[in-house]
Amino acid sequence: MALLVPLEQVGLEALALVGGKNASTGEMLRNLGAAGVRVPPGFALTTEAFRAHLALAGLEAPIAARLAGLDVSDLRALAAAGGWIREAVAAAPLPPRVAEELRGAYHALSERGGERESAVSVRSSATAEDLPSASFAGQHESYLNVRGFSELDRAVRACMASLYTDRAIVYRAQQGIAHAGVALSVGVQKMVRSDLAASGVIFTLDTESGFRDVVLITGAYGLGELVVQGRVNPDEFWVHKPTLRAGFRPIVRRECGEKRSKLVYGERAPRALREVPVPHAERSRFTLEDDEVLELARAALAVEEHYSGRAGQPTPMDLEWAKDGPSGALYIVQARPETVHAHPSGARLSLYRLEGQGEVLLRGKSVGAAIGSGPVRIVRTAGELEAVEPGDVLVAEMTDPDWEPVLARVAALVTDQGGRTCHAAIVSRELGLPCVVGTGAATQRLAAQQPVTVSCAEGSEGRVYAGRIPFRREEIDPAGLPTPRVPLLLNVANPDHAFRVAQLPCAGVGLLRIEFLVTHWIGIHPMALAHPERVADAGVREEILRRAAGAATPSEFFVAQMASGVGTIAAAFHPRPVIVRFSDFKSNEYARLQGGRDFEPEEANPMIGFRGASRYYDERYRDGFALECRALRRVREEWGLANVVVMIPFCRTLGEARRVLDELAVNGLERGRNGLKVYVMCEIPNNVILAEDFSQLFDGFSIGSNDLTQLALGVDRDSELLASLFDERDPGVRSLIEQVVERAHRMGRPVGICGQAPSDHPDYAEWLAAIGIDSISLTPDSLPGVARRLAVAPASERG
Repeated sequence: MALLVPLEQVGLEALALVGGKNASTGEMLRNLGAAGVRVPPGFALTTEAFRAHLALAGLEAPIAARLAGLDVSDLRALAAAGGWIREAVAAAPLPPRVAEELRGAYHALSERGGERESAVSVRSSATAEDLPSASFAGQHESYLNVRGFSELDRAVRACMASLYTDRAIVYRAQQGIAHAGVALSVGVQKMVRSDLAASGVIFTLDTESGFRDVVLITGAYGLGELVVQGRVNPDEFWVHKPTLRAGFRPIVRRECGEKRSKLVYGERAPRALREVPVPHAERSRFTLEDDEVLELARAALAVEEHYSGRAGQPTPMDLEWAKDGPSGALYIVQARPETVHAHPSGARLSLYRLEGQGEVLLRGKSVGAAIGSGPVRIVRTAGELEAVEPGDVLVAEMTDPDWEPVLARVAALVTDQGGRTCHAAIVSRELGLPCVVGTGAATQRLAAQQPVTVSCAEGSEGRVYAGRIPFRREEIDPAGLPTPRVPLLLNVANPDHAFRVAQLPCAGVGLLRIEFLVTHWIGIHPMALAHPERVADAGVREEILRRAAGAATPSEFFVAQMASGVGTIAAAFHPRPVIVRFSDFKSNEYARLQGGRDFEPEEANPMIGFRGASRYYDERYRDGFALECRALRRVREEWGLANVVVMIPFCRTLGEARRVLDELAVNGLERGRNGLKVYVMCEIPNNVILAEDFSQLFDGFSIGSNDLTQLALGVDRDSELLASLFDERDPGVRSLIEQVVERAHRMGRPVGICGQAPSDHPDYAEWLAAIGIDSISLTPDSLPGVARRLAVAPASERG
């Protein structure tokens, strides 16, 4: 009977002996050191030691009796049964042989580190946890910074008792797992001094969409418990896997969390852990340098690839990491299969959309993509959970694993604190529950019984609206959509939606308008960042510099934000093409950006004024265009996302086309270099008339039906007075489209369309297919209908 084993001597085959967590830790220690994965050494008290402990104390029969027939929905009965069992297990002394082996192993581990009594972590590891089908996240206890044998002895018995936490009892009942069939092992590992540095969580996929080609890393200062518990809003980093494997440095997105507090060791272990505030200067800094982010991402890839090989199928992973303060070394301290998105076969894509408007009461980070509504139920302590009714919107500072019995019956969850990898987020994903975390003040700003709508369907920002707003839910089976006879692409502007909509069966992105990024992610005129000294208003100039303070220079702020937005979308669709259109603001729109009025002329008709290509080589915007080019170079060359195709809008003449191409080359985006393709918008009649000549300068065309209609019919598309005359289906507009398709094809150039018409009018899409258009770019919600309309006929019908 093995009572204690070194972790490096066990692996996944030892699940019954050491439980899921310890088996996984041993698997990494034994196999992944050569791949650069650091894991703290240690040992495990086995499930045999646990059973011996219960047997010597005579607890097996009493425990079975108290759990037999227990109604886990009766919270009082659950608390009474669980409390009695835990107290009895923790109070019973360890069997002498177990205690003897524990003492010897602890002293050996301490000597291995050159210490008399090392600080260790003591973690529970049950036989039915960390499995692909059930995570048991947060169900059992862990104890940190345990030093000395007497503290270790108490922590081990407390871990054994935690097999019977109320939440663990409920979770087993919900999963259909027999209580008597589960045993617990206790893992003891050398403590990583992350209290002096940082720690966090890693997922080898995007947690909200299930998109598998990124690694998501979260981090905060101090011990990792505050991240897991949701008591801090951590930093977040997304790394693109395919280009990371190819040797690039693709940190395509990063978000700086508030990190207001951290958990550190007190003078006496282990109960003296204390939460302390983080200095303001440190809160605005990222917890990890780029090299450290990439090191963790490579370690996560190595773990995922190893587990996938063992399982014989792709196995996304959920890991915890810690940075040792004295040495700066990064460790993986836990690894388990991810459970929510682990089985993508037959997965359906649910698209939610609000069908009304309301006042935004709160904003935070969205978990999932669902929408829910109901009356507010504010819960501040576990004792208030009994009042929660089915359909309530549960509002709390944070959640606790003990709350899980009631979460299954609420309509939505809103928390003051937490990030996308905290306990509330993990449980909400498992339950399919709309959840907004990190709102900051939900418990203060919402009132009991107030009707609200919780929306996670608008990107990474979750919103809480006043009142019950109607919404629509559409469920799409991507595998069930037919193959269209014309490639369908998507119009995508918001990076927050990219990982989800990229799972639709499309050929790529036909239009990425960077105006959305400038407006929503940056909000400052590009020239005001290139030349803040030219901003006349001192207050505006100061605000611009304040907002850009986190970057090395104001220009770098623009480049980093733009690259992140474009890179996120390019990563989502990689290796499918993503056509990125350079900015096409009109002067009145640019003027509304912060600092914009100092750089924009006043025009009587901006719609046909200083816009598109004419800006890029003009001294009034040339330096702003250079920033756009720098951002796209970063995406293509530093991050390896060479699927980015660039496109020039509103290019009026051949001479202008040549000047813009020269400007691109000056800024390192020479057509043909590193496979770069440069497309041109076809939205001016001259683009059609001289299509053969434009074909010699560009690699393809994309028809902007809105502007082409405006200029063909002489109708200002912004004019409400003339709205009845604006029609992309007019015979004259159709004739221009037919002409450019024919002339471009004669020159061997592809022609797509990215205007709104085929999204609004499915019959228009059929006509485009009939004239030989090479691709149609659509809004994501219209793609399923157009795909069905343009379905390739079955072989029997084709003859």
